[in-house]
Amino acid sequence: MLLHQVSGRSRLGLALSLLTVLLWGFLAIALKIVLQELDPFTVTWFRFTVSGVVLGIYLALRQQLPTWQQLQKVSLPLFLVAVGGLSLNYILFLIGVGKTSANNAQVITQIAPVMMGMASLVIFKEKYNYRQWGGVAILVCGLLLFSHDQVRSLVTSFDTYMLGNMLLVLGAIVWAFYGLAQKQLLLNLPSTSVLLCLYLSAAMLFAPMAQPDRLLTLSGLPLIALIFCAFNTLIAYGAFAAALEHWEASRVSAVITLAPLVTLAASAILPNFVPQFLPPSPLSLLGYTGAIAVVLGSMVISLCASRKSQFP
Repeated sequence: MLLHQVSGRSRLGLALSLLTVLLWGFLAIALKIVLQELDPFTVTWFRFTVSGVVLGIYLALRQQLPTWQQLQKVSLPLFLVAVGGLSLNYILFLIGVGKTSANNAQVITQIAPVMMGMASLVIFKEKYNYRQWGGVAILVCGLLLFSHDQVRSLVTSFDTYMLGNMLLVLGAIVWAFYGLAQKQLLLNLPSTSVLLCLYLSAAMLFAPMAQPDRLLTLSGLPLIALIFCAFNTLIAYGAFAAALEHWEASRVSAVITLAPLVTLAASAILPNFVPQFLPPSPLSLLGYTGAIAVVLGSMVISLCASRKSQFP
């Protein structure tokens, strides 16, 4: 089977991965704010619709819309896996955020890039050296420590946190399938065309469950957060898809595990300004130790590859 090959522009791949980290780090917090006034299905439908329409206009202006001949070359089963994985991830993550916290949701979803990275070693014939495997071990230990406080919270509100965490884990699993399918779809379409098809297809899936009239009832901050979430979808997934064109999927997945640190920093600062929307989420020393371990593990995985595949 013919497999997608990266361009080798490693610096660009790293930069795009870091942009994805920044945007996804703030996403969980913005979603937490929106959910106080809007249901998950309407939020998800709005995000996909805005992203699809804006991206479609952009590609039309640049005369880069996918042609029928290009679309005919795309594997339908592979596309359905990508649409299903992305759509399920969005709605499951959103419901999970609503039932737990932004920090907890961001930590649990780190299962996704780790799974994607491991699968890439097999499917795309990518390789880790012994230092990178050491980085994987550090990263996993860091994630366990980082979630320490959230596990304690689960004991005090067992039913809500258990359901929320189960949905987040399931969302992480389907995202890994999406990520791998997305990379393979790049064989026949550029990343922007793939994302356009995914966004519009997902928007149609959620349209019957959405309540667009409720958008008119949003107050100031939730409305701003919703608009941010919509354009976050467009820019973050565009950067992620482009990163996969230039860098190995296992290394892209390693870098984006840094997203919880952005969420952690924002969760510590933003409640001081909007306490009515974001209650404080204090973290213990053990949790901060875990955060540092996540950073260290991600850096080891990303930067300790063979010199041939590093920055040219």
